Amino acid sequence: MTLKRIILSILTLIVSIELGTSLITSFGQPQVGNQLQLYQTDLLVQASKWEGSGLSPDEVQQFRSALFGEDPFEAIAKQYQEVRKDATTGLDRLQQQLAAPEQKPAASELATTIQAQQQLVNQIDLRMGLIEAQTDRVGEAISTWEELAQRPGDSAQLATVLADLWRDPPKIAPSAEPLLEGQLRGWFRYRALKRLYTVQDAIVRLDKLEADERSAAEQAVVKTTLVQVLPSLAALLGSGGLIALIGQRLLKGKDSVLAIAESPWEVPWDWETVWQVIVGGFLFIGQIALPGTVLIVRSILASPVAINAADGGVAAIGLIAEMSSRGRAVYSLGFYIAMAASTLGVLYWSIKQYLPLSKDWFRITIKGRWPLWGVGSYLIALPLMLGVAFLNQQIWQGQGGNNPLLQLVLEERDPLALGLFLFTAAVAAPIFEEILFRGFLLPSLTKYMSAWSAIALSGFIFAVAHLSFSEILPLTLLGAILGFVYVRSQNLLASILLHSTWNSATMIGLFLLGSGS
Repeated sequence: MTLKRIILSILTLIVSIELGTSLITSFGQPQVGNQLQLYQTDLLVQASKWEGSGLSPDEVQQFRSALFGEDPFEAIAKQYQEVRKDATTGLDRLQQQLAAPEQKPAASELATTIQAQQQLVNQIDLRMGLIEAQTDRVGEAISTWEELAQRPGDSAQLATVLADLWRDPPKIAPSAEPLLEGQLRGWFRYRALKRLYTVQDAIVRLDKLEADERSAAEQAVVKTTLVQVLPSLAALLGSGGLIALIGQRLLKGKDSVLAIAESPWEVPWDWETVWQVIVGGFLFIGQIALPGTVLIVRSILASPVAINAADGGVAAIGLIAEMSSRGRAVYSLGFYIAMAASTLGVLYWSIKQYLPLSKDWFRITIKGRWPLWGVGSYLIALPLMLGVAFLNQQIWQGQGGNNPLLQLVLEERDPLALGLFLFTAAVAAPIFEEILFRGFLLPSLTKYMSAWSAIALSGFIFAVAHLSFSEILPLTLLGAILGFVYVRSQNLLASILLHSTWNSATMIGLFLLGSGS
């Protein structure tokens, strides 16, 4: 065995331990999906208060029925119950892990995760009580809040205030208004404040609150359309396109769009070069050495840093606790660019002896139908990804970890920070990851297997590299779709456009959900 292979073997062992540890850690981490579902539900309940802008009462009723159903609060209550069930299941699982002797070294991290999960359950119960009060189940609402008031945490005081407001006769705590304003959002805040102002007989405040709620409801209708209605219509259109493509494949066989001819790439290097780029460059330098450098700087500056793995097309980022939102956004982009530059440097160094390559390698050309491939494949991918997301939810039940960037964008309000996060996800990530995974890895694998097998394996490696158990299935599918688009279009711009469109839609959707007030 040569010295090079010995070094690569050592790096592979280090990477395997690190990746295995990260994946095992993500196993017990909650997903952001539960919070996303709550944000979507909150947006829906806010939009349900829309009274129509210039429409007749019949038209408003038809719109409400089409968008929200006959009884929106019944559907909303069921959604909250489902999310609560997943959240409590995840909480029980985390508490069992904390009690296990082998988890003692990670007890602090598990305790932090348990606290966050408990806060999620508490927030659900606060809102469930308001939904029960809205549907004339005041006794159940008070019981929900009284039980919540017995738990430790920030929600206990608010639960007591809400229970007192709905008692007969009601009681008003001096801190009631700032608590309702600070800890509730959207319709739930309007509903609680409306009760407070009604009890106080504060007519002027109540009139202003109702005007604000009407305005918020109109905005919520627009956001609901963008976040839920349009994607649903696009998925329906994509389903039709998928059925048509499958039909064409059955009728035309090798002449169909879904058919793949022999690989056009002549691979001049062997598996050792692939090993060197992916393990030595991307995984070791990008995922271990570079974050390790940040940790060393942290120890020098005495600044607490958490290194996390990103997801949905965004690689490893560092989050410095004391940073402002803009600082975190700049840091995330800078970290990603550094990781991409180091990995692409290893890639160039590894293949420079084979230059110049044939025109089929890393092909980027503005000619051709790559825009059609990019946008059309996005529509086709939507129903497939939604189906896998549903299956994934049944498997993981809200656990399995997620990209920390999703939570940042969901809670971010600064336009500049959001713009930087969007640039990272929609521009930097697609360009780098398509060059590495589709431009280099996929064609290299065709030297040892069929194009279809190379598409599947490169998609799986792409998914595992994001270090999140719950993301492996959906990201493998997305990676395979990206690989298919590249193989068929023979143009990296097509897969870059699809990747960028997917990440952009995700980021914009998160912003719209999080911007509800």
